Amino acid sequence: MSSNGRVYVVDDDAAMRDSLDFLLGSAGFSVRLFDSAQLFLNELPGLAFGCVVTDVRMPGIDGIELLRQVNAGPDARKLPVIVMTGHGDVPLAVEAMKLGALDFLEKPFEDQRLIGMIETALSQNESGEKGDAVAAEMATRVASLTGRERQVMQGLVAGQSNKVIAREYDISPRTVEVYRANVMTKMQAGNLSELVRFAIKAGVLKD
Repeated sequence: MSSNGRVYVVDDDAAMRDSLDFLLGSAGFSVRLFDSAQLFLNELPGLAFGCVVTDVRMPGIDGIELLRQVNAGPDARKLPVIVMTGHGDVPLAVEAMKLGALDFLEKPFEDQRLIGMIETALSQNESGEKGDAVAAEMATRVASLTGRERQVMQGLVAGQSNKVIAREYDISPRTVEVYRANVMTKMQAGNLSELVRFAIKAGVLKD
């Protein structure tokens, strides 16, 4: 576990900031808290490398715009960013990942899952070669899907419910559940956020 990894938490919810400060500090990270994206961006030029954990929905500059500014321009700081989302924010999370976010985490989430994500984010800074191999592996998994399974996956990563997917393809919600289970198994995804990440790495989701 990292004892000196830096984490920058950006969230307008004071209770969430305090909770993450305690959790991540106890896990050995050096934590800095920001109650708005603007304050974080003001400090950004002078910040050392670290992982950014930001909420998506915030007043003023939201998590999407924060990510865009972190990764844009000739002087961009390539910091790994993890976005936190509510249950209805999957399409926003997909947009964030297209803009370069490492991953997204749906609230409420397990503490160890966030800690694991941050450790992965900090360790992945060292080499980009692994990314090409991962993309190839994800493409192979997508190729194993049937046409209908791929359609269901597209619906899932777009944030559609089973009922909406069923209506779109004129099949029953129960049948969608079966296809969904097949997709998760073949893609080796343990949850929706992993499925979205894998789909993006495979190039299934286009801008």
